[in-house]
Formats: sequence, structure tokens, C-alpha cells
Amino acid sequence: MIRFEQVSVTYTGAGRPCLQDADFTLPEGELTLLVGPSGVGKSTLLGAVSGLVPHFTGGVLRGRVTVAGRDTRTHRPRELADVVGTVGQDPPAHFVTDVVEDELAYGMESLGLAPPVMRRRVEETLDLLGLGELRDRPIATLSGGQQQRVAIGSVLTPHPKVLVLDEPTSALDPAAAEEVLAVLQRLVHDLGTTVLMAEHRLERVVQYADRVLLLPSPGAPPVLGTPAEIMAVSPVHPPVVALGRLAGWSPLPLSIRDARQLAAPLRTRLTTTPPGAAQAPTVGAGTPTAAAPQDPAAAAPASTHPAAAAQDPAQPPGAGRGRAAGEARGPGRSPGFGKGRGGGGAPRSGPGLLARLRGRRPDPDPGPGSGSGSGSGPATPAEPPAPAATVRNLGVRRARTEVLRGITLTVSPGETIALMGRNGAGKSTLLATLVGTLAPATGEVTVAGRAPHRTPPADMVRRVGLVPQEPRDLLYADTVAAECAAADADAGAAPGTCHGLVSALLPGVPDDTHPRDLSEGQRLTLALALVLTGRPALLLLDEPTRGLDYAAKARLIGILRDLAADGHAIVLATHDVELAAELAHRVVILAGGEIVADGPTAEVVVSSPAFAPQVAKVLAPGHWLTVSQVAAALARAEAPTP
Repeated sequence: MIRFEQVSVTYTGAGRPCLQDADFTLPEGELTLLVGPSGVGKSTLLGAVSGLVPHFTGGVLRGRVTVAGRDTRTHRPRELADVVGTVGQDPPAHFVTDVVEDELAYGMESLGLAPPVMRRRVEETLDLLGLGELRDRPIATLSGGQQQRVAIGSVLTPHPKVLVLDEPTSALDPAAAEEVLAVLQRLVHDLGTTVLMAEHRLERVVQYADRVLLLPSPGAPPVLGTPAEIMAVSPVHPPVVALGRLAGWSPLPLSIRDARQLAAPLRTRLTTTPPGAAQAPTVGAGTPTAAAPQDPAAAAPASTHPAAAAQDPAQPPGAGRGRAAGEARGPGRSPGFGKGRGGGGAPRSGPGLLARLRGRRPDPDPGPGSGSGSGSGPATPAEPPAPAATVRNLGVRRARTEVLRGITLTVSPGETIALMGRNGAGKSTLLATLVGTLAPATGEVTVAGRAPHRTPPADMVRRVGLVPQEPRDLLYADTVAAECAAADADAGAAPGTCHGLVSALLPGVPDDTHPRDLSEGQRLTLALALVLTGRPALLLLDEPTRGLDYAAKARLIGILRDLAADGHAIVLATHDVELAAELAHRVVILAGGEIVADGPTAEVVVSSPAFAPQVAKVLAPGHWLTVSQVAAALARAEAPTP
């Protein structure tokens, strides 16, 4: 169905081919998963199948690509539209109409299908993707995940022979992603549709693939094989494969079920782990960091710390801590968080990311009655730090729809909170109220002592910053250097402040690079640097791992951990359960505009089949969340006793 014959693609001005020596055949009626690190040419390969490369993107294509017998060199994209359906990384860029139902019908109208056929297929697609309630909604009012489902539906209705999908589940909640993948599998098995899909969240899709096409590195030829063959050698792999490599399982598991059948000995080893071996530096409320001994407050006996006193050191991370996962709508305050990750009131003395770059802490808001705590008298107990943000009984309406209601939440300095829930649950809306772009209909929102929607943006830039779902929404200049200069001016920062952040976070990116020429991960990091120029005490991120491979996500996690250690409060809306497991101290789950769960990460995600990470499902009922936790515990268990 799809044939590449010695294909290489070189873009105008590039020193080397973006894709080189691609030679493979994908048969009809199979789902092929395209994997590889960021920047190796996956989107270019997908574009060559649809004819967008080189007819739309420019550049030089050498070799030959044929799809259903049609040569893409001589057939332009419009001449392949009845054969190939494409959904790119940015679904809103593909929309032509304004209403969901019209968008689903547009492709069929372009192909001249009869109205009765169009009507039937629209109804089938609405049911398949769970879009029935959204049929009359303006597309602009949908959440990112809902828009992604509409984009997928718009290419399903014409019934193409080949589907080309670039990150199709990146903005979907776990349940919606499974529904979409089930639909794709049904098309492959029942209708013989050929699906070529690039995806970074391999934990969601690898078990559905018939074949895996690996682009191992820039300029390296693609490698085609079975999922088991490729995952054994791939530089990118899901957590269940990483756990299998750590435990020495053979064959490597690709699904939770396969891993659970092999996991009994590993569960036994972890159950007998000596006390203290399961301490994890980054997960769970009040868990100290590895650098905590540098902090005098964190070095105090564990019994003086309310969160530490509640934890049994023999239990896995997060077990038995804090409020039960099902208790919702409480104030949401985690008392164990101070400005450091150890939970004390004092900031960490160890140099975090921004301290290394600037030698300064995030600016506190000197509210009424604040003053310095200097003096030589007897030491008095430190007062708990003022919350970075407080939400009380918040309600938000959009037109006649109540999007949020009864939301009560407190965010403490140094705390990382993951907002999770279905698409359309209200996560992005809650972030918008925290940054001040939406006004509450009821209740109140306070950030650093101010109401964001009533405070001029210039005054809020040092108090709260938002990295939106689409980082390009913050990027409007022609070069990275111009973006940095504008960020310095907007934040009132010294010239070169933003450039220093970019140099640290994006080493090797020339100043004259256009932001649109950066990869998704690089654009996200650039947008993060622009926001951090104002040193906001509260950092908000909306779906920050869209388009990131595992290596880029690990770098982002490191950056955010350093920021939290420096005292920044972080709230991120995400469907990435693995990110929440690695990074978040607390998880707040929204449903229908309400908080339905709020508690320590381990308690909330382990009790939820939809939001549990792969390691938690494999090693249940233990409260293990990440491969790094398991590796640390095994290393301590095997270390010789002094």
C-alpha cells in the first residue's frame, strides 16, 4: 500500500537531508507505529506519504514514494485526497469550517459524495468518537482534546484507504485515547484501512501496532520490524519496556497484562525492601529531596515535619500519606510544602536552576504588613509561607454553560500540582482564571494577594505566568533573539536576562533562528524561558508534554523540579499520567467542572484505573509509580549493609 524506494528529503538551506535512505514497504490493512527521538524526520516521512512533502513544504525529494499505486512526485496532495487522510500535530490549523458537524462533512463534500451517504457517515463518526453532544458546537469553543477528536473524525468520514496521523492522542485524556485507538484498530481489522501513526506516548499505542518503523537518529535509515523486535533496541520506549529491561524480563513486555504475568518475583523483592529504600526524592507531598540535608529546616528530625511524621519509611512512596484520594473539595492545602521541596518554611540553600542562572529567588509579593525577619533575638517558630494561590468556591460560566463550580484549592510555594480529568473537564479554564484571562462568575481567586482578573497584566507578570497548550501563541517575533528582547522589556528585566535562560535551557540554538523552525520541544522550552523571565512565583503549564519525546520530557521534568526547589509553585494541566507520576506532589482530578479527587499523587493515581501510570498497574497493589523509584529501591536493597 505504501512504498518508499531510497527516499531522501533535503529542505532548502539545510546542510544535510532531514530524511535519508528510507526504503521499506507497508502492506495494506496494518497499523504501523512510527517512532524515534524528536528531530529525526518523522513528520517529514508522514508528509511524504500525503504528498505535502515536497509539494507544500518545498525542498528536494529524491527517490520515489507510491501510495495505492500513485506516485507522490506526479500526484499533488489534492489528487491523493480520496486515498490518504492526514491529521497533523496542530489540528486547529486544518479546520476549514466553524461547527463540528460541518467539519465532519467538509471532506465528503469536496469529494462529491451523495447527501444521504454524507449524513450516515457523519452520524457514524459522531458515535464512534463520542462527539454526539458536540455536533452543533463552534469548534473554537472546544477543548484541545475535543478539537483533536474532531480533526480525526474529519478524515475518517471520507473513508480513505490510508490514514496518516501525527501525534493523534497527544491532547486526549486516557479514556478518549483508548476510544480513538479502538476505532483505528476496528478500521484496520474490519475495513482493511492502512494506518501510519507517529506517537511519542508509546505507553498508549505500542500494544496496538502490527509493525513499528524506527527512525533511530538524524540521517539514519528507518528500521522496520515487529513491536517486540524494535522495542528491544529502540532509544525511545514506554515505561513498561524500561521496567522489563531493569528486571531482566524476556521477552520484553509490551502491555500491562504481559508485564503483570512476569512481575511476581519483582513484587516480592520490592515487598522485602529494607525500610527507607523506597524513599523517592520527587513524588508525594512532603517528600524530601536528595539535597534536603543542605536545608536546615529539612535537616530537622522527621517528627517535627507534619508530612514526614505521617509516613512509614517502610512503605512505598506516597503510601498512607495525606488525605484519602476520594476526599474532594477541601481547601487542598498541603501543609508540608515550604519554599523547598523538603517542606520547611525556609528556601533550599542548594543552588536550583534559576539560582544558578540569576542568584535570586522568585519575587514574593510584599503584601500588607509584611516585613523582614532579621534580628538577633531567640529563634521563634517560622510561620508557614503565604500560599502562592488560593481559589475559594470558584464558579465560571461560558455563555449559558457552567464550566466550573465550587472549586476550592490552595497552592503552596514549592508545590507541584497536576490537574487531570477528561477533555472538557475545566482544566484549562481553571488555569485561565489563575492567570487572569477569565473572570470568576462566583467565588474568588487570589494570586500573591491579588485578584488576577482585576490586576493589570504588567503587574501580574512577576506573580504568575502561563505556558499555553500551543507555545507558538506566545511567539510572534522573527528570531529567538527578538523574542528574548521583547520578554526582557515586558517583564522589566535587565537586558540579557531571557537570553541567559534560553542559553541554559536551549544550548546550541542560534539567536537568528525563527521560532517556527524549532521543534515542538524547543518551542515549548523557549516559551517557558520567556515566561520565566518575569520570575513568576506561580507557573502554569497547559499540556506541556505535547510533541515531546521521552528525552525532552525528562529535560522538562528536571527544569520543573529545579523551579519547585527554588520556591516556585507549579500547576500543570495534563493528560500525561507518566509526567504526573514523575513530577507532581499532588493530583487534582476534575470532572464536570468539579473537583472529585485531591490528594498525594500515589494515593490518587493508584486508586484510578484511568490515571494510573504503567508501573503502578504492573506492581499493584504497591504504590510504585515510576521506573526510577523501582531502580532506586532495588539498588538500596542490593547494596551491602555497612
